[in-house]
Amino acid sequence: MDYNHIPREPLGFFPTPLIELKRLSKVLGGPKIYMKRDDNTGLALGGNKTRKLEFILGDALAKGADTIITAGAIQSNHCRQTAAAAASLGMECHLVLGGEEPELASGNLLLDKLFGCHIHWAGANRKGEDIPRIVEQLTKQGKNVYVVPYGGSSERGALAFVEAFKELESQRQSMGISFTHIVFASSSGGTQAGLMLGNKIFNSPYQIVGINIDKGETDKVSFDQYTLALANSTAKLINTDYGFTASDLILNSDYVGEGYGVVGALENEAIAMTAQMEGILVDPVYTGRAMGGLIDMVRTGKIKESDSVLFWHTGGAPALFAYANELDLAKKTQ
Repeated sequence: MDYNHIPREPLGFFPTPLIELKRLSKVLGGPKIYMKRDDNTGLALGGNKTRKLEFILGDALAKGADTIITAGAIQSNHCRQTAAAAASLGMECHLVLGGEEPELASGNLLLDKLFGCHIHWAGANRKGEDIPRIVEQLTKQGKNVYVVPYGGSSERGALAFVEAFKELESQRQSMGISFTHIVFASSSGGTQAGLMLGNKIFNSPYQIVGINIDKGETDKVSFDQYTLALANSTAKLINTDYGFTASDLILNSDYVGEGYGVVGALENEAIAMTAQMEGILVDPVYTGRAMGGLIDMVRTGKIKESDSVLFWHTGGAPALFAYANELDLAKKTQ
């Protein structure tokens, strides 16, 4: 495993905590549940994208970039952390956000604006379809522009989660614990590709279970293929000979519900239960849906009482404020 030569710019606080969720496990009557707290990475209220940005913006700085651009939904956690990272590095930041500008900025969008980034509203194009046109305009203005990939999911972004896996293994060993499953929100593929590669490099027995956040059956196949290809290309980046096929990928699409960013009963229960049992906030779009999936898998026996599960908290709490009208604030858990 060779990646010491790959540029990296420190942006976060690591290692993030690894804790046991004893009350949540008890109320579910199920397995031991642990949580990796990447909501505590520090940058702009935290999140897993900080890890990816360390490697991605390290590359941008090595290439002399003075301007970065990326894209996402209006409440994108990735965009919020990218804007914060750019501010801390003195780089100009452009965000291409889906939808139309609201009258009142809240949640992640409020933070984007506080960080002083330039926002381009893109209507239905929330995945960066408009980036090439904007890059052309910025280049003509004499700027050296670096495109940060959607969700930070490139080989360098995935590499960050090989490093994160190494961090986890060190913590796990020092605590004398083990896992059967690692469960997390999977949306742009980089986190899952990196964890899959880390699992192989460290010869770990864990099931790496991505909870599909926004891919319906019509485009799940292409997302599967993209994630596998990214895991393979990341392995090549660090000069390892590991290869991945469809049998290595666990991507659970049972919890997509009404689609991306649509809060339903699953998310509402998971948000309330995690908050009231553990005092921990999960978000409406990503970690709330993934935690809802974990809760359901315990209840339906897909994860057994004898198992030991790690939930990788990827952050996103600022979005709770933007979704206040869709949250069931009266919900109580036992």
